[in-house]
Amino acid sequence: MFTGLVQTAGEIAALAKSGRECRLTIRTSLAKDGLLPGESIAVNGTCLSVETWDTATFTAYASEETMRRTNLGRLGHGSLVNLERALRLGDRLGGHIVSGHVDCLAEVLSIEPAGQSLRCLFRYPEAFAAEVIAKGSICLDGISLTINECSTTTFSVNIIPDTQTRTSMRFWKPGYLANMETDVLGKYVRRTLTLQAEGKLTGPDAADSATEPAAGSGISMDFLAQRGFL
Repeated sequence: MFTGLVQTAGEIAALAKSGRECRLTIRTSLAKDGLLPGESIAVNGTCLSVETWDTATFTAYASEETMRRTNLGRLGHGSLVNLERALRLGDRLGGHIVSGHVDCLAEVLSIEPAGQSLRCLFRYPEAFAAEVIAKGSICLDGISLTINECSTTTFSVNIIPDTQTRTSMRFWKPGYLANMETDVLGKYVRRTLTLQAEGKLTGPDAADSATEPAAGSGISMDFLAQRGFL
């Protein structure tokens, strides 16, 4: 698990592609701190496992699924990537809970000054609209951000000065595709409510059929209140 608080930006030192898979070598100051083989590290918000490392670089493997779903396949030699080591128990959770499992790509539509911040407008697949809410959390290229406002296909975020200088977002421009991960808590709530509405939920929560809505009847306020959502 991660927080979306980028620790540093690393540089792609080498890309060894094999079919639709890839092994990345990343140059970063994190390497000198002593990485552990097999430990998780978020690369542009994508959870990868460290294979080897020295005092200047580490290598990580990206599967075909990872290359298909994320923007790692669009990177080249010298590209900057945002890096974050996995969260440790007892660490401050300064951002939000990030799994490092990218959902989709979000396209930058515009970037405009907003005081010292930058207001970035993104377009994203409508299939994820139920997980994108105003003032909710979103992770873009590994950066924990708060959604300003949103529609079923667009949302905007503000990038503060510190994030502008510490991350690779300073190279974002219209047309850029960022790795997008929605709030993991929202995913579980959405999945539970969807299955419940379809009458497909099984297990302890489905035992008391008297309190369950009939299939296709939707979710009532009473139903949400009984389960602690209100």
